[in-house]
Amino acid sequence: MSTLLQEVHAALDRVQPGVPSEGYAVAVVECDRAVRRLEALKLRLVAAADHALVPQRSGARDAGSWLASQTRAGQAQAARHARLATSLDRDLRATASALASGDVSVEHAAVIADAKRKLPAALTPAQTGAVESRLVEQARTCDPVQLRRLARRALEAVERDPAVVDAHEDGLLVDEEAAALARTRLTLHDHGDGTTSGHFTVPTLAASILRRVLDTMTAPRRGRLGAGRAQAGDQAVDRGPAHDRGLAFATLLERVPTDHLHGKVAATVLVKLDLDTLRGRLKAAGLDTGDLVSAGEARRLACNAGLVPAVLGGQSQPLDLGRSQRLFTEAQRTAGVLTHTSCAADGCEVPYAWTELHHRRPWSRGGRTDRADMVPLCGFHHRRIHDRGFRHARLPDGSVRFTRRT
Repeated sequence: MSTLLQEVHAALDRVQPGVPSEGYAVAVVECDRAVRRLEALKLRLVAAADHALVPQRSGARDAGSWLASQTRAGQAQAARHARLATSLDRDLRATASALASGDVSVEHAAVIADAKRKLPAALTPAQTGAVESRLVEQARTCDPVQLRRLARRALEAVERDPAVVDAHEDGLLVDEEAAALARTRLTLHDHGDGTTSGHFTVPTLAASILRRVLDTMTAPRRGRLGAGRAQAGDQAVDRGPAHDRGLAFATLLERVPTDHLHGKVAATVLVKLDLDTLRGRLKAAGLDTGDLVSAGEARRLACNAGLVPAVLGGQSQPLDLGRSQRLFTEAQRTAGVLTHTSCAADGCEVPYAWTELHHRRPWSRGGRTDRADMVPLCGFHHRRIHDRGFRHARLPDGSVRFTRRT
């Protein structure tokens, strides 16, 4: 093995980058294929080393730590590659073969491994193998991001009932959304020179809303924010799109209507869902950004959004798109403080001013937009009331009690 790898290095030393102009594309593709094949070999070596207990004998905690120490690739990346090496060696033979031939990348293989791990436990080995084979074929013609979207519906390879596939996809999205909320962070650092830098991690839906607002504010047809070029003089320097987005973000923060922070959601992203989904069916809803949200998240947004979602019939024909009287008015919200001082969830002390208004009987099922049907819930409990993993019941005092389904 060592001799063969030395020959590879020697061959690379002889390679000259100059090729005819028409040959660059072929050369780049073949170079990428060679890289993939070498990555496949590396992962096979990692799996073999793990079988031979090499990491333990060297004092490493696990194969990932050992790989990180040998390659200096960083602990996180090394851990991911070690896990993938184990998966490819154990039960991803079709994926391992495609990676070894250079037809798919390590990133493709990681998506397939993740999708196969999340398949229903009731599937037979033959069925999971069929799902893997279909994903490998799809990976040959799409990038990893596209493959991840397709993988949510990988069950279609062995399941004929669309409702079962829809429910599986929705379950995956629910898990993704819960994990996204758990990873949500915001940090700010004041540099003391008039600027503050920050870093945030938010759910994709929230990022889509922010991106849509900033794109609207920085669109070329709207001109630049602030003074015109003639007024700005020497300061009128085009610093690029990142600078434009920064200016737009600062303007957005300065103009946030703080008296409406807990009213309607900023409905700048269109949510496309079937009428059955709005009524309670487990089926993912699409955003006009190309992303997906779970059925429960779509119904939660429908409670607060200033725009009605685009509700589609059986043939994906729009049934409802536009404004509606289904939203509670500001007067109704104000009057709600007479009967509620906090979130209506039993034992929750989040102030009423921080709550979102939920229809006790869903608006999509004939619920009325009046105070008798109004339930103020904090963001946490509003998500929970749309979570099919919990039951909820109204208590005599008007509060809501949640119990986990068993």
